Amino acid sequence: MSLTIRPLFTFRRPRGWTVLGALLVSLCGASAQAQRFDWDSLTQLAQTRATQPYRANSDKLPAELATITYDQLRDIRFKTDQSVWRAQNLPFEVQFFHLGLYQTEPVRIHELNADGTVNHLPYRSTDFDQGKNTFDTSRWGDLGHAGFRLHYPLNGQTYMDELVVFQGASYFRALGAGQQYGLSARGLAIDTVGGTGEEFPRFSEFWLQRPAADATEVTVLALLESPRATGAYRFVIRPGQQTTTTVNARVFLRAGAGPVNTLGLAPLTSMFLSGENQPMRSDFRPEVHDSDGLMMVTGEGEWLWRPLQRPKDVTVSSFTMQNPRGFGLMQRDRSFANYEDVEARYERRPSAWIKPLGNWGAGRVELVQLPTPDETHDNIVAYWVPGQLPAPGQPLELSYELAWQGDTQQRPPSSWVTQTRRGYGFTRLSPAEQTRQPQYVIDFAGPALDALPADAPVKAVVTANTNGRVLETLAYPNPATRSWRVTVRVERVDATQPVELRAFLQHHNDTVSETWTHLLLPE
Repeated sequence: MSLTIRPLFTFRRPRGWTVLGALLVSLCGASAQAQRFDWDSLTQLAQTRATQPYRANSDKLPAELATITYDQLRDIRFKTDQSVWRAQNLPFEVQFFHLGLYQTEPVRIHELNADGTVNHLPYRSTDFDQGKNTFDTSRWGDLGHAGFRLHYPLNGQTYMDELVVFQGASYFRALGAGQQYGLSARGLAIDTVGGTGEEFPRFSEFWLQRPAADATEVTVLALLESPRATGAYRFVIRPGQQTTTTVNARVFLRAGAGPVNTLGLAPLTSMFLSGENQPMRSDFRPEVHDSDGLMMVTGEGEWLWRPLQRPKDVTVSSFTMQNPRGFGLMQRDRSFANYEDVEARYERRPSAWIKPLGNWGAGRVELVQLPTPDETHDNIVAYWVPGQLPAPGQPLELSYELAWQGDTQQRPPSSWVTQTRRGYGFTRLSPAEQTRQPQYVIDFAGPALDALPADAPVKAVVTANTNGRVLETLAYPNPATRSWRVTVRVERVDATQPVELRAFLQHHNDTVSETWTHLLLPE
């Protein structure tokens, strides 16, 4: 594509005048005073960085922060009365996270005014309550921050709720009304699988656009950097029952930095420990997860549902398609009874649905599932891999809408899977036969099925790859839940290899459900 590139910055001498500001003026001379910073300026900055060798952040933490403990860092709290934009009574406010422990690389944060001028927002120790700590902060200077969070009266007009957090690498997560933090999104994933080791790009600098007094959305610009890539990112965040983030990205591969094997765009990261399809006998909770499945819709309009699992080994699934219409990691189970966890409240965790804006071309949705010992580790990653990578220094442009959804969420227009279970009730099969010939029970519900009479001729269409033989398939209505139930019994050919299964419901010649696509893991 052809980009219109404008000059870099306008810099006026704000409070907290920094080395960055002085450097820009020294480089640009007096003409810098007439320039403005905008989306194209950020693009030029990212493109320029892509032509240069990567330089790791050289900032060193003070000794007190380099050795800080978890409890000490937890005792450092941002003073809410110092929130950016609070004094102006604007609809959004900004609070900062303190460096230390796991967050050791500072990010630089600026305010972007309506006229394009920039105010640096420096670290000030007086913005934080140090709690019981007795650190001498007078020598610290402008450390930078570990990240920031935006606040907005999401659940009522009397309290500024957390809306979105940007902290750590290129991670960010947001909330809709009544939700509780769960899965995260990222700006970019590099070689999560398929390379010599995963690279975690990071947002090194942010520009927060000052909102108007009546604003219903807020814009964040971010510079992404890593050894093999740079990127310009724009996030337009609209709070509500379903908080949506419109993401525009221009990604550049760094020249001479080595090949990228798997470029993961619009990545989502979540946790799955157990579910109805994979219960834990030692846990009183029926399910423990931030997401229970990957939902996709292809360019041809086929809806796919892949239940998540906790594998014993790293497991990668790819779904090749052209111009996807959407994908996301979804938390479909929305009842407290699904989890019975008073503290974690997994039923309030959001789903994240990504809707491409424009054509993404050929590529694949990739799902990576990792082993995990407990629920404190994210072990699920999903992202889009483009079919063709750009040449170093050339932009790869991507736009999408990311919706953080609660009880009301994206569904297929026909019907969908409400649960997947594996196992037998009473059977005369031996334990060895049950292992070799597992049975699945899948429930479907939705408007397409609701419109059918109870005696409608609905059948299940079930297929397996060459490592599986479908032995038995039944489809019948479940009057207790007003849904349809499918039972599938399959036989493994090679127990050391996975079996790919697909199932959907058909009424006469019409497909009346999404496609359940499941991976029977090796024994």
